Amino acid sequence: MDASATASNTPRILDREPLVLNNRSYSWITNRICGIVENKQPALWWILFVPSVLLTGLMVFCFTYLISTGVGVWGQKQPVAWAWDITNFVFWIGIGHAGTLISAILFLTRQKWRTSVNRAAEAMTIFAVMCAGLFPAFHVGRVWMVWFLAPIPNANAIWQNFKSPLLWDVFAVSTYFSVSAVFWFLGLVPDLATLRDRCRPGLKKFLYGLFALGWRGGNRHWSHYETAYMLLAALSTPLVLSVHSVVSFDFATSVVPGWHTTIFPPYFVAGAIFGGFAMVLTLMLPVRRIYGLDDLITPKHVDNMAKIILLTGTIVGYAYCMELFVAYYSANPYEADAFTLRGLTGPSTWAYYWMFGCNVFAPQLFWSRWCRHNVWVVMIVCMFVNAGMWFERYVIIATTLERHMTPGSWRVYEATWVDKYTFLGTFGFFMMLFLLFLRFLPVIAIGEVKGVLPQSDPHKDDHAEKGIQEEDLMDYPDRHVAKPAAA
Repeated sequence: MDASATASNTPRILDREPLVLNNRSYSWITNRICGIVENKQPALWWILFVPSVLLTGLMVFCFTYLISTGVGVWGQKQPVAWAWDITNFVFWIGIGHAGTLISAILFLTRQKWRTSVNRAAEAMTIFAVMCAGLFPAFHVGRVWMVWFLAPIPNANAIWQNFKSPLLWDVFAVSTYFSVSAVFWFLGLVPDLATLRDRCRPGLKKFLYGLFALGWRGGNRHWSHYETAYMLLAALSTPLVLSVHSVVSFDFATSVVPGWHTTIFPPYFVAGAIFGGFAMVLTLMLPVRRIYGLDDLITPKHVDNMAKIILLTGTIVGYAYCMELFVAYYSANPYEADAFTLRGLTGPSTWAYYWMFGCNVFAPQLFWSRWCRHNVWVVMIVCMFVNAGMWFERYVIIATTLERHMTPGSWRVYEATWVDKYTFLGTFGFFMMLFLLFLRFLPVIAIGEVKGVLPQSDPHKDDHAEKGIQEEDLMDYPDRHVAKPAAA
Protein backbone atom coordinates (compact mmCIF):
# COMPACT_ATOMS: atom_id res chain seq x y z
CA MET A 1 0.00 0.00 0.00
CA ASP A 2 1.48 3.34 -1.01
CA ALA A 3 1.83 6.41 1.23
CA SER A 4 -1.14 8.22 -0.32
CA ALA A 5 -3.46 5.30 0.44
CA THR A 6 -2.20 5.15 4.02
CA ALA A 7 -2.77 8.88 4.44
CA SER A 8 -6.30 8.62 3.05
CA ASN A 9 -7.17 5.96 5.67
CA THR A 10 -5.99 8.11 8.60
CA PRO A 11 -8.94 9.75 10.34
CA ARG A 12 -9.01 13.53 10.32
CA ILE A 13 -9.16 15.20 13.73
CA LEU A 14 -11.53 18.17 13.81
CA ASP A 15 -10.52 20.32 16.75
CA ARG A 16 -13.19 22.04 18.76
CA GLU A 17 -13.22 25.80 19.01
CA PRO A 18 -10.46 26.82 21.47
CA LEU A 19 -11.52 27.91 24.94
CA VAL A 20 -8.61 30.37 25.16
CA LEU A 21 -8.03 32.51 22.09
CA ASN A 22 -4.80 33.71 20.45
CA ASN A 23 -2.64 30.85 21.80
CA ARG A 24 -2.09 32.53 25.15
CA SER A 25 0.66 31.15 27.40
CA TYR A 26 0.52 30.13 31.04
CA SER A 27 2.29 33.29 32.14
CA TRP A 28 -0.08 35.53 30.18
CA ILE A 29 -3.10 33.94 31.88
CA THR A 30 -1.55 34.36 35.32
CA ASN A 31 -0.55 37.96 34.73
CA ARG A 32 -3.88 38.92 33.20
CA ILE A 33 -6.06 37.47 35.97
CA CYS A 34 -3.80 38.45 38.87
CA GLY A 35 -3.41 41.91 37.35
CA ILE A 36 -7.10 42.62 38.06
CA VAL A 37 -6.36 42.23 41.77
CA GLU A 38 -2.87 43.73 41.82
CA ASN A 39 -3.43 46.84 39.70
CA LYS A 40 -5.57 49.89 40.38
CA GLN A 41 -9.21 49.48 39.52
CA PRO A 42 -10.52 51.38 36.47
CA ALA A 43 -12.69 54.45 36.95
CA LEU A 44 -15.81 52.48 36.02
CA TRP A 45 -15.27 50.24 39.05
CA TRP A 46 -15.51 53.28 41.32
CA ILE A 47 -18.47 54.64 39.36
CA LEU A 48 -20.32 51.40 40.13
CA PHE A 49 -18.98 50.87 43.64
CA VAL A 50 -19.96 54.21 45.17
CA PRO A 51 -23.67 53.96 44.18
CA SER A 52 -23.67 50.34 45.36
CA VAL A 53 -22.50 51.42 48.81
CA LEU A 54 -25.14 54.16 48.90
CA LEU A 55 -27.87 51.70 47.94
CA THR A 56 -26.64 49.31 50.62
CA GLY A 57 -27.01 52.15 53.11
CA LEU A 58 -30.55 52.70 51.83
CA MET A 59 -31.30 49.02 52.45
CA VAL A 60 -29.96 49.27 56.01
CA PHE A 61 -32.10 52.36 56.61
CA CYS A 62 -35.24 50.59 55.35
CA PHE A 63 -34.66 47.56 57.56
CA THR A 64 -33.94 49.81 60.54
CA TYR A 65 -37.15 51.72 59.89
CA LEU A 66 -39.05 48.43 59.64
CA ILE A 67 -37.68 47.18 62.98
CA SER A 68 -38.41 50.45 64.77
CA THR A 69 -41.90 50.90 63.30
CA GLY A 70 -43.21 47.41 62.55
CA VAL A 71 -43.58 45.05 59.62
CA GLY A 72 -46.75 46.91 58.63
CA VAL A 73 -44.61 49.46 56.77
CA TRP A 74 -44.50 46.82 54.05
CA GLY A 75 -47.57 46.81 51.84
CA GLN A 76 -48.93 43.35 52.58
CA LYS A 77 -52.29 43.13 54.28
CA GLN A 78 -54.94 40.45 54.28
CA PRO A 79 -55.41 38.58 52.06
CA VAL A 80 -51.99 39.44 50.52
CA ALA A 81 -49.91 38.35 53.51
CA TRP A 82 -46.96 37.50 51.26
CA ALA A 83 -45.95 40.13 48.76
CA TRP A 84 -42.68 41.78 47.71
CA ASP A 85 -40.71 40.25 50.59
CA ILE A 86 -41.30 36.60 49.65
CA THR A 87 -41.23 37.53 45.95
CA ASN A 88 -37.74 38.96 46.43
CA PHE A 89 -36.71 35.95 48.52
CA VAL A 90 -37.63 33.48 45.78
CA PHE A 91 -36.09 35.75 43.13
CA TRP A 92 -32.69 35.92 44.83
CA ILE A 93 -32.66 32.20 45.62
CA GLY A 94 -33.24 31.53 41.93
CA ILE A 95 -30.38 33.84 40.95
CA GLY A 96 -28.02 31.72 43.01
CA HIS A 97 -28.75 28.47 41.18
CA ALA A 98 -26.50 28.99 38.16
CA GLY A 99 -23.37 29.02 40.30
CA THR A 100 -23.81 25.50 41.62
CA LEU A 101 -24.96 24.25 38.22
CA ILE A 102 -21.90 25.62 36.41
CA SER A 103 -19.49 24.53 39.12
CA ALA A 104 -20.83 21.13 40.08
CA ILE A 105 -22.97 19.59 37.35
CA LEU A 106 -20.89 20.84 34.44
CA PHE A 107 -17.75 19.74 36.28
CA LEU A 108 -19.10 16.22 36.76
CA THR A 109 -20.08 16.04 33.09
CA ARG A 110 -16.59 17.27 32.06
CA GLN A 111 -17.76 20.41 30.29
CA LYS A 112 -14.48 22.29 30.04
CA TRP A 113 -16.04 25.56 28.88
CA ARG A 114 -17.20 26.19 32.46
CA THR A 115 -13.68 27.08 33.60
CA SER A 116 -13.81 30.77 32.68
CA VAL A 117 -17.14 31.56 34.33
CA ASN A 118 -17.49 29.14 37.24
CA ARG A 119 -15.63 31.29 39.81
CA ALA A 120 -17.81 34.36 39.25
CA ALA A 121 -20.95 32.20 39.19
CA GLU A 122 -20.03 30.63 42.54
CA ALA A 123 -19.45 34.07 44.07
CA MET A 124 -22.75 35.25 42.64
CA THR A 125 -24.47 32.28 44.30
CA ILE A 126 -23.18 33.18 47.74
CA PHE A 127 -24.04 36.88 47.43
CA ALA A 128 -27.52 36.15 46.06
CA VAL A 129 -28.31 33.75 48.91
CA MET A 130 -27.17 36.41 51.39
CA CYS A 131 -29.63 38.85 49.81
CA ALA A 132 -32.38 36.23 49.83
CA GLY A 133 -31.96 35.38 53.51
CA LEU A 134 -32.69 38.96 54.58
CA PHE A 135 -36.33 38.93 53.53
CA PRO A 136 -37.73 35.94 55.47
CA ALA A 137 -35.65 36.98 58.48
CA PHE A 138 -37.27 40.42 58.60
CA HIS A 139 -40.64 39.10 57.46
CA VAL A 140 -41.13 37.42 60.84
CA GLY A 141 -41.37 40.91 62.36
CA ARG A 142 -39.14 40.37 65.38
CA VAL A 143 -35.87 39.65 63.63
CA TRP A 144 -34.03 39.25 66.95
CA MET A 145 -36.14 36.14 67.55
CA VAL A 146 -35.38 34.54 64.20
CA TRP A 147 -32.96 32.14 65.86
CA PHE A 148 -36.01 30.23 67.14
CA LEU A 149 -36.23 28.76 63.62
CA ALA A 150 -33.15 26.70 64.39
CA PRO A 151 -33.95 23.32 66.00
CA ILE A 152 -32.04 23.97 69.22
CA PRO A 153 -33.23 23.72 72.85
CA ASN A 154 -34.50 26.98 74.29
CA ALA A 155 -35.72 28.23 77.64
CA ASN A 156 -39.36 28.42 76.53
CA ALA A 157 -39.45 24.78 75.38
CA ILE A 158 -40.71 25.94 71.98
CA TRP A 159 -40.11 23.51 69.14
CA GLN A 160 -40.45 24.15 65.47
CA ASN A 161 -43.23 22.88 63.27
CA PHE A 162 -41.30 20.43 61.13
CA LYS A 163 -44.38 19.94 58.93
CA SER A 164 -44.12 23.52 57.70
CA PRO A 165 -42.42 24.12 54.34
CA LEU A 166 -41.17 27.43 55.72
CA LEU A 167 -39.00 25.49 58.14
CA TRP A 168 -37.84 23.30 55.29
CA ASP A 169 -36.58 26.52 53.67
CA VAL A 170 -34.35 27.16 56.67
CA PHE A 171 -32.64 23.80 56.30
CA ALA A 172 -32.47 23.85 52.50
CA VAL A 173 -31.14 27.39 52.13
CA SER A 174 -28.65 27.16 55.00
CA THR A 175 -27.30 23.86 53.64
CA TYR A 176 -27.09 25.31 50.15
CA PHE A 177 -25.21 28.37 51.40
CA SER A 178 -22.79 26.35 53.52
CA VAL A 179 -21.89 23.83 50.82
CA SER A 180 -21.62 26.53 48.14
CA ALA A 181 -19.32 28.64 50.34
CA VAL A 182 -17.01 25.68 51.06
CA PHE A 183 -17.01 24.70 47.38
CA TRP A 184 -16.16 28.27 46.35
CA PHE A 185 -13.38 28.59 48.92
CA LEU A 186 -11.84 25.24 47.98
CA GLY A 187 -11.58 26.30 44.35
CA LEU A 188 -9.89 29.54 45.44
CA VAL A 189 -7.06 27.88 47.38
CA PRO A 190 -4.57 27.33 44.48
CA ASP A 191 -5.17 30.86 43.15
CA LEU A 192 -4.80 32.40 46.61
CA ALA A 193 -1.40 30.73 46.78
CA THR A 194 -0.50 32.28 43.43
CA LEU A 195 -1.44 35.74 44.72
CA ARG A 196 0.47 35.06 47.92
CA ASP A 197 3.65 34.25 46.00
CA ARG A 198 3.31 37.39 43.88
CA CYS A 199 2.71 39.79 46.78
CA ARG A 200 5.30 41.85 48.57
CA PRO A 201 5.67 41.15 52.30
CA GLY A 202 2.86 42.78 54.23
CA LEU A 203 -0.73 42.37 55.31
CA LYS A 204 -2.01 41.22 51.91
CA LYS A 205 0.67 38.54 51.64
CA PHE A 206 -0.14 37.36 55.17
CA LEU A 207 -3.88 37.14 54.49
CA TYR A 208 -3.49 35.40 51.13
CA GLY A 209 -1.05 32.98 52.75
CA LEU A 210 -3.41 32.37 55.65
CA PHE A 211 -6.33 31.45 53.41
CA ALA A 212 -4.12 29.49 50.99
CA LEU A 213 -3.76 26.89 53.76
CA GLY A 214 -0.10 26.25 53.07
CA TRP A 215 -0.62 25.35 49.41
CA ARG A 216 2.61 24.54 47.58
CA GLY A 217 1.27 22.92 44.43
CA GLY A 218 2.83 19.51 45.00
CA ASN A 219 1.41 16.25 43.66
CA ARG A 220 0.00 15.37 47.06
CA HIS A 221 -1.74 18.75 47.32
CA TRP A 222 -3.28 18.45 43.87
CA SER A 223 -4.39 14.86 44.54
CA HIS A 224 -6.19 15.84 47.75
CA TYR A 225 -7.61 18.96 46.12
CA GLU A 226 -9.09 17.09 43.16
CA THR A 227 -10.60 14.43 45.43
CA ALA A 228 -12.20 17.01 47.71
CA TYR A 229 -13.43 19.05 44.74
CA MET A 230 -15.03 15.97 43.21
CA LEU A 231 -16.77 15.03 46.47
CA LEU A 232 -18.10 18.54 46.99
CA ALA A 233 -19.32 18.67 43.39
CA ALA A 234 -21.17 15.39 43.92
CA LEU A 235 -22.64 16.74 47.17
CA SER A 236 -23.67 20.02 45.54
CA THR A 237 -25.43 18.47 42.56
CA PRO A 238 -28.54 17.28 44.46
CA LEU A 239 -28.80 20.74 46.02
CA VAL A 240 -29.50 22.28 42.61
CA LEU A 241 -32.62 20.16 42.35
CA SER A 242 -33.62 20.09 46.02
CA VAL A 243 -33.28 23.70 47.18
CA HIS A 244 -35.67 25.35 44.76
CA SER A 245 -37.97 22.32 44.91
CA VAL A 246 -38.24 22.91 48.65
CA VAL A 247 -38.89 26.61 48.01
CA SER A 248 -41.68 25.65 45.62
CA PHE A 249 -43.24 23.51 48.38
CA ASP A 250 -44.03 26.77 50.20
CA PHE A 251 -46.78 27.10 47.62
CA ALA A 252 -47.44 23.63 46.20
CA THR A 253 -48.32 22.03 49.56
CA SER A 254 -51.02 24.63 50.24
CA VAL A 255 -54.64 24.45 49.10
CA VAL A 256 -54.68 27.93 47.58
CA PRO A 257 -55.98 27.90 43.97
CA GLY A 258 -53.10 28.76 41.66
CA TRP A 259 -50.54 27.27 44.06
CA HIS A 260 -51.79 23.74 44.64
CA THR A 261 -50.07 22.11 41.67
CA THR A 262 -47.49 19.36 41.30
CA ILE A 263 -45.68 21.07 38.42
CA PHE A 264 -44.09 23.63 40.73
CA PRO A 265 -40.88 21.73 41.74
CA PRO A 266 -39.49 21.10 38.21
CA TYR A 267 -40.94 24.41 37.03
CA PHE A 268 -39.16 26.34 39.80
CA VAL A 269 -35.86 24.52 39.22
CA ALA A 270 -35.89 25.24 35.48
CA GLY A 271 -36.82 28.86 36.15
CA ALA A 272 -34.03 29.24 38.69
CA ILE A 273 -31.40 27.94 36.27
CA PHE A 274 -32.93 30.14 33.58
CA GLY A 275 -32.69 33.31 35.66
CA GLY A 276 -29.33 32.37 37.15
CA PHE A 277 -27.61 31.98 33.80
CA ALA A 278 -29.07 35.29 32.65
CA MET A 279 -27.61 37.01 35.71
CA VAL A 280 -24.19 35.39 35.14
CA LEU A 281 -24.08 36.84 31.63
CA THR A 282 -25.38 40.17 32.91
CA LEU A 283 -22.38 40.37 35.24
CA MET A 284 -19.65 38.72 33.16
CA LEU A 285 -20.16 40.54 29.87
CA PRO A 286 -19.31 43.94 31.43
CA VAL A 287 -16.43 42.35 33.38
CA ARG A 288 -15.12 40.84 30.16
CA ARG A 289 -15.17 44.26 28.52
CA ILE A 290 -13.79 46.32 31.40
CA TYR A 291 -10.83 44.06 32.23
CA GLY A 292 -9.98 42.88 28.71
CA LEU A 293 -10.82 39.21 29.22
CA ASP A 294 -12.00 38.57 25.67
CA ASP A 295 -9.43 35.81 25.17
CA LEU A 296 -10.61 33.96 28.27
CA ILE A 297 -14.38 34.53 28.11
CA THR A 298 -14.80 33.76 24.43
CA PRO A 299 -17.84 33.86 22.13
CA LYS A 300 -18.07 30.09 22.68
CA HIS A 301 -18.76 30.65 26.39
CA VAL A 302 -21.45 33.21 25.62
CA ASP A 303 -22.93 30.98 22.93
CA ASN A 304 -23.18 27.95 25.23
CA MET A 305 -24.79 29.93 28.02
CA ALA A 306 -27.25 31.51 25.59
CA LYS A 307 -28.24 28.03 24.43
CA ILE A 308 -28.91 26.98 28.03
CA ILE A 309 -31.04 30.11 28.51
CA LEU A 310 -32.97 29.18 25.36
CA LEU A 311 -33.49 25.61 26.59
CA THR A 312 -34.61 26.53 30.10
CA GLY A 313 -36.72 29.42 28.80
CA THR A 314 -38.55 27.00 26.54
CA ILE A 315 -39.11 24.68 29.51
CA VAL A 316 -40.50 27.59 31.52
CA GLY A 317 -42.83 28.50 28.63
CA TYR A 318 -44.03 24.90 28.49
CA ALA A 319 -44.73 25.04 32.24
CA TYR A 320 -46.77 28.22 31.81
CA CYS A 321 -48.89 26.54 29.15
CA MET A 322 -49.32 23.38 31.20
CA GLU A 323 -50.50 25.43 34.17
CA LEU A 324 -53.26 26.89 32.01
CA PHE A 325 -54.11 23.50 30.52
CA VAL A 326 -54.35 21.76 33.89
CA ALA A 327 -56.40 24.61 35.38
CA TYR A 328 -59.07 24.41 32.69
CA TYR A 329 -58.95 20.67 31.91
CA SER A 330 -59.32 19.72 35.58
CA ALA A 331 -62.82 21.26 35.68
CA ASN A 332 -61.97 22.77 39.05
CA PRO A 333 -63.83 26.10 39.05
CA TYR A 334 -61.57 27.66 41.69
CA GLU A 335 -58.42 26.77 39.80
CA ALA A 336 -59.85 27.99 36.50
CA ASP A 337 -61.02 31.25 38.06
CA ALA A 338 -57.59 31.79 39.63
CA PHE A 339 -55.89 31.67 36.24
CA THR A 340 -58.63 33.68 34.57
CA LEU A 341 -58.21 36.45 37.13
CA ARG A 342 -54.42 36.15 36.95
CA GLY A 343 -54.05 36.45 33.19
CA LEU A 344 -57.28 37.79 31.66
CA THR A 345 -59.59 39.86 33.85
CA GLY A 346 -57.73 40.54 37.10
CA PRO A 347 -56.28 43.92 38.12
CA SER A 348 -52.65 42.71 37.75
CA THR A 349 -52.78 41.11 34.33
CA TRP A 350 -50.08 43.55 33.19
CA ALA A 351 -47.58 41.61 35.35
CA TYR A 352 -48.64 38.33 33.72
CA TYR A 353 -48.05 39.71 30.24
CA TRP A 354 -44.65 41.10 31.24
CA MET A 355 -43.75 37.70 32.69
CA PHE A 356 -44.79 35.84 29.55
CA GLY A 357 -43.11 38.26 27.16
CA CYS A 358 -39.79 38.48 29.00
CA ASN A 359 -39.42 34.79 29.86
CA VAL A 360 -40.91 33.06 26.82
CA PHE A 361 -40.64 35.32 23.79
CA ALA A 362 -37.39 37.23 24.44
CA PRO A 363 -35.13 34.12 24.71
CA GLN A 364 -36.42 32.81 21.37
CA LEU A 365 -34.01 35.25 19.72
CA PHE A 366 -31.25 32.83 20.70
CA TRP A 367 -32.35 30.42 17.97
CA SER A 368 -30.32 32.76 15.76
CA ARG A 369 -26.56 32.29 15.87
CA TRP A 370 -26.11 35.97 15.06
CA CYS A 371 -28.07 36.95 18.16
CA ARG A 372 -26.07 34.57 20.36
CA HIS A 373 -22.82 36.11 19.11
CA ASN A 374 -23.96 39.73 19.37
CA VAL A 375 -23.02 40.93 22.86
CA TRP A 376 -25.58 43.73 22.89
CA VAL A 377 -28.45 41.41 21.95
CA VAL A 378 -27.37 38.88 24.58
CA MET A 379 -27.17 41.59 27.22
CA ILE A 380 -30.59 43.00 26.38
CA VAL A 381 -32.23 39.55 26.38
CA CYS A 382 -30.62 38.73 29.74
CA MET A 383 -31.93 41.97 31.22
CA PHE A 384 -35.42 41.08 30.02
CA VAL A 385 -35.06 37.63 31.57
CA ASN A 386 -33.95 39.10 34.89
CA ALA A 387 -37.02 41.34 34.94
CA GLY A 388 -39.29 38.54 33.75
CA MET A 389 -38.20 36.18 36.51
CA TRP A 390 -39.08 38.76 39.14
CA PHE A 391 -42.47 39.28 37.52
CA GLU A 392 -42.99 35.50 37.53
CA ARG A 393 -42.55 35.34 41.30
CA TYR A 394 -44.75 38.42 41.74
CA VAL A 395 -47.50 36.85 39.62
CA ILE A 396 -47.37 33.57 41.52
CA ILE A 397 -47.41 35.17 44.97
CA ALA A 398 -49.08 38.58 45.05
CA THR A 399 -51.58 38.38 42.20
CA THR A 400 -52.78 34.95 43.34
CA LEU A 401 -53.48 36.18 46.86
CA GLU A 402 -55.23 39.32 45.58
CA ARG A 403 -58.13 37.16 44.42
CA HIS A 404 -58.57 34.52 47.10
CA MET A 405 -61.51 32.15 47.58
CA THR A 406 -63.66 34.73 49.38
CA PRO A 407 -64.59 37.67 47.08
CA GLY A 408 -65.38 39.80 50.11
CA SER A 409 -61.69 39.87 51.03
CA TRP A 410 -60.39 40.79 47.59
CA ARG A 411 -58.10 43.79 47.36
CA VAL A 412 -55.47 45.19 44.99
CA TYR A 413 -51.98 44.98 46.40
CA GLU A 414 -49.83 48.11 46.25
CA ALA A 415 -46.19 48.15 47.32
CA THR A 416 -45.03 50.91 49.66
CA TRP A 417 -41.87 52.98 49.34
CA VAL A 418 -40.24 50.72 51.95
CA ASP A 419 -40.89 47.67 49.74
CA LYS A 420 -39.39 49.34 46.69
CA TYR A 421 -36.34 50.88 48.32
CA THR A 422 -35.56 47.71 50.26
CA PHE A 423 -35.53 45.69 47.05
CA LEU A 424 -33.45 48.33 45.30
CA GLY A 425 -31.04 48.31 48.22
CA THR A 426 -30.48 44.57 47.92
CA PHE A 427 -29.25 45.13 44.37
CA GLY A 428 -26.76 47.62 45.77
CA PHE A 429 -25.70 45.12 48.43
CA PHE A 430 -25.28 42.41 45.80
CA MET A 431 -23.25 44.66 43.49
CA MET A 432 -21.08 45.92 46.35
CA LEU A 433 -20.14 42.37 47.33
CA PHE A 434 -19.47 41.38 43.72
CA LEU A 435 -17.27 44.43 43.08
CA LEU A 436 -15.28 43.72 46.25
CA PHE A 437 -14.87 40.16 44.99
CA LEU A 438 -13.43 41.52 41.73
CA ARG A 439 -11.08 43.77 43.69
CA PHE A 440 -9.56 41.24 46.08
CA LEU A 441 -9.99 37.76 44.57
CA PRO A 442 -9.27 36.26 41.11
CA VAL A 443 -12.47 36.36 39.08
CA ILE A 444 -11.38 33.43 36.88
CA ALA A 445 -9.93 30.13 38.09
CA ILE A 446 -6.29 30.35 36.93
CA GLY A 447 -5.40 26.69 37.31
CA GLU A 448 -8.57 25.41 35.65
CA VAL A 449 -8.20 27.70 32.63
CA LYS A 450 -4.62 26.57 32.14
CA GLY A 451 -5.88 22.99 32.15
CA VAL A 452 -7.86 23.54 28.93
CA LEU A 453 -4.86 24.81 26.94
CA PRO A 454 -3.49 22.45 24.26
CA GLN A 455 -0.06 22.40 25.91
CA SER A 456 -1.66 20.96 29.05
CA ASP A 457 -2.24 17.66 27.25
CA PRO A 458 0.63 15.36 28.29
CA HIS A 459 0.38 13.50 24.95
CA LYS A 460 0.48 16.59 22.76
CA ASP A 461 4.14 16.34 21.74
CA ASP A 462 4.00 12.57 21.21
CA HIS A 463 1.11 12.88 18.78
CA ALA A 464 2.75 15.76 16.97
CA GLU A 465 5.79 13.59 16.27
CA LYS A 466 4.09 10.27 15.48
CA GLY A 467 0.81 11.45 13.94
CA ILE A 468 -2.58 10.56 15.32
CA GLN A 469 -3.42 6.88 14.92
CA GLU A 470 -6.85 5.29 15.29
CA GLU A 471 -5.96 3.69 18.62
CA ASP A 472 -4.64 6.99 20.00
CA LEU A 473 -8.00 8.73 19.72
CA MET A 474 -8.85 7.68 23.28
CA ASP A 475 -6.48 10.42 24.39
CA TYR A 476 -8.80 12.98 22.81
CA PRO A 477 -12.24 12.26 24.25
CA ASP A 478 -13.42 15.83 23.63
CA ARG A 479 -12.75 15.94 19.90
CA HIS A 480 -14.83 15.01 16.90
CA VAL A 481 -13.44 12.45 14.47
CA ALA A 482 -14.34 12.63 10.80
CA LYS A 483 -13.83 9.43 8.83
CA PRO A 484 -12.07 9.91 5.47
CA ALA A 485 -14.16 9.76 2.37
CA ALA A 486 -13.96 6.65 0.25
CA ALA A 487 -11.26 6.74 -2.41
